[in-house]
Amino acid sequence: MQKELGIQEQVFGGEHHTGRAARPLWTAMKRGLLGRCPNCGEGKLFRGFTKTVETCSVCGEEIHHHRADDLPAYLVIVIVGHIVLGAFMGVEATSDLSTWQHIAIWVPLTILLSVALLQPVKGAVIGLQWAFYMHGFGGEKDGTETHHGA
Repeated sequence: MQKELGIQEQVFGGEHHTGRAARPLWTAMKRGLLGRCPNCGEGKLFRGFTKTVETCSVCGEEIHHHRADDLPAYLVIVIVGHIVLGAFMGVEATSDLSTWQHIAIWVPLTILLSVALLQPVKGAVIGLQWAFYMHGFGGEKDGTETHHGA
């Protein structure tokens, strides 16, 4: 019907407008979550707790230009906040713990979950950036957009 009327289908985003091959988003994010290179899944993504390697030791993919910045920390706050707040409310509704008992449970749990999730979440964000050719993963340098007429 669209072709008969001379209407061209519009597709926004992804590889359709760039001419690039699609990269597997969920696979790349899973590899990053596991601390592996989003490209090959073999090389290590991190050389320190949250410090990434410059390049993958297996496939040579450059990692150094990623821009995960603060997003992993924000996502960890949201995830941990939902887990701890939900659990706290459930325990509070079904038990009669004192304030000190709550502090003894929820403060260490919050710290433990935050530390445990930071690296995997950062790896998943880097995997997402790689899959979408963001921040240098597409071969071009990041630049500031200029808006003409502004």
